Amino acid sequence: MKTAHAELVSVSGGFFLSIFAIQLIKLKTKTMHSTNILKDIIYNDDKPAISVLFETATTKEIRIVFKQGQLMKKHQTPFPISVEMFDGKLDFGVGNELLHLERGDLLALEPSVPHDLKAVTDCIVRLTLTKQDSVKRVEEVIKL
Repeated sequence: MKTAHAELVSVSGGFFLSIFAIQLIKLKTKTMHSTNILKDIIYNDDKPAISVLFETATTKEIRIVFKQGQLMKKHQTPFPISVEMFDGKLDFGVGNELLHLERGDLLALEPSVPHDLKAVTDCIVRLTLTKQDSVKRVEEVIKL
């Protein structure tokens, strides 16, 4: 991992921070978020496990971990979502269509579209919510 360093540059008798120092300051003020989707994974026996990976100014990144056979019953969202199949296989129902998602698949869903999910294998899903959406709403879907 490279280490950023501050470098003072003298211009017309004053000192200014170099671009490296400005980038370091931005990092310290949370302009970047980082995590590992595989860290601290827990598979629940009775329902999918939800955890917030991080929040940005515009999104919430959620991990949903399913054991084979677990499901999220039909529901809809008030805001658009993006779904990434990080690992495993999942049946994703949208209307009369059934998508067979597997590792690496991505999809985007507009608001108010009914959909359901069923894990074909143990799987890890990354769900991106808009900032206006609620993690609590997703947790309530798990309880259905």
